[in-house]
Amino acid sequence: MNLTQLKTWLKVMVSSLGGVGLLLAAFVDSSFVPLPLVTDITLMELSSLHPWRMLYYVGMAAGGSVVGCVVIHFLARKGGEMYYRKKQTQAPAWIRRLVREHPLACVFFPAIAPFPVPFKPFVVAQGVFQVPFWIFLFGTLVGRGCLFLVEGYLGARYGAQANRLLAEQKWVGLAVVAFFVALVVLMRRIPVVFDSKLSEMD
Repeated sequence: MNLTQLKTWLKVMVSSLGGVGLLLAAFVDSSFVPLPLVTDITLMELSSLHPWRMLYYVGMAAGGSVVGCVVIHFLARKGGEMYYRKKQTQAPAWIRRLVREHPLACVFFPAIAPFPVPFKPFVVAQGVFQVPFWIFLFGTLVGRGCLFLVEGYLGARYGAQANRLLAEQKWVGLAVVAFFVALVVLMRRIPVVFDSKLSEMD
């Protein structure tokens, strides 16, 4: 069985299990075995077939993804602690500063980013660099929930066309996420520049 056949079989199996299948697929994808687009496409298909259950499907997908992320976060957190203790060193200063000053943004933006943005490396990094657990949990839940809510709505609204949109317009989604990240960085830079200008005037 090749990769394409395996993904087809997984989508059929997950669809047959409904919400439970979504929860399991999202958990596996977010934890140990990457399943690119299996959860997303199945969520859209199920929402297309049963629009009145869309919120249920979104909740199951988000819940499974969050639980899988918590497992990876915990393992990465413990692994990161042991690594830096063994090396008798600390994480790079700029990464520690970024996580300390913008912990929620470091969690939320990767969580809401659509395919093909790789999500799991960010989860690992959040554990290694000690993002506070409750911020990690909240940011991941909101981010994944928003992403799956959009996908579920598109599936319920546009049916099979939504799947094609997800596959063909993936770089548009990536560009949108990059735009919002740049906007947040710019908004945080403006007060710093403004304050420096005032200091020069004084």
